Amino acid sequence: MEWQQIEYFQTVARVQHITRAVGILSISQPALSRSIARLEEELGVPLFKRKGRSILLNRYGELFLKRANRILKEYQDGKQEIRDLIDPEYGEISLGFLHTLGVEKIPNLIGAFRKQYPKLRFQFNQNNSAALVRQLESGEFDLCLTTPIETNIKVNWQKLWNDELFVIVPADHRLAGCESITLEEIADEDFIAIKEGNSLRQIMDQLCEEAGIHPKILFEGEEIHTLAGLVGAGLGVSLIPDVTGLDPAKVARLHIRWPKSERVIGIAWLDGGYLSSAALQFKEFVMEYFK
Repeated sequence: MEWQQIEYFQTVARVQHITRAVGILSISQPALSRSIARLEEELGVPLFKRKGRSILLNRYGELFLKRANRILKEYQDGKQEIRDLIDPEYGEISLGFLHTLGVEKIPNLIGAFRKQYPKLRFQFNQNNSAALVRQLESGEFDLCLTTPIETNIKVNWQKLWNDELFVIVPADHRLAGCESITLEEIADEDFIAIKEGNSLRQIMDQLCEEAGIHPKILFEGEEIHTLAGLVGAGLGVSLIPDVTGLDPAKVARLHIRWPKSERVIGIAWLDGGYLSSAALQFKEFVMEYFK
């Protein structure tokens, strides 16, 4: 078995199309087909099934892909370890984080870090907490900033800070002049909510259940500022973390007296996974920064 066979197989499995894989790998279609055929012959089973112009993994292919991902990840980690030993000051850190942290928290954090380590580079990825866990498992990045993680994979998670959650209402709303409210006071309002699957939505649902209310979800969105814009247009109320850029002429932000409304943010990394010296430096910096 040749190294390239595994790489070619992984690419075809990812794009599910021979022609697109040929373009990505910069080889001819016959060469790619021969490579896949030799791999299947060596393993003694077919790995793909065809569906129209697409080529999909069968159950043998799905099983082998898990191993192939691990093999290629170990290879990349090995190359990175050698690069770090040669010149650790020029490493690269791949970081995932929640969308809502991208407005202020992440820029301030990276700015402070780069003052001490100006030569280190970053790759960023924003997503919801469930997707961040999947990407962390697959090795797409070294570290992620997210809410507490519940998963079958071995992930280390260290708490960094608590984020207070607020109710936002239109500026002309009957409660707009209040400094704080209980969630019961907005039980009959239309809600503008983050989409299901997002950790913030899970927290909102839990808080509403604790308060004994059943929110009427009028709209769902993926971005906090989109929710705020809809609230500012008078379409409902929402529950969001503290973010900059809200227009006080359109939206009023209210503290929640009860139930206690907050989310916890921490840093996560794969247990037993390789972290470069650059990633280790950044992890230690983050923990100290948020003390």
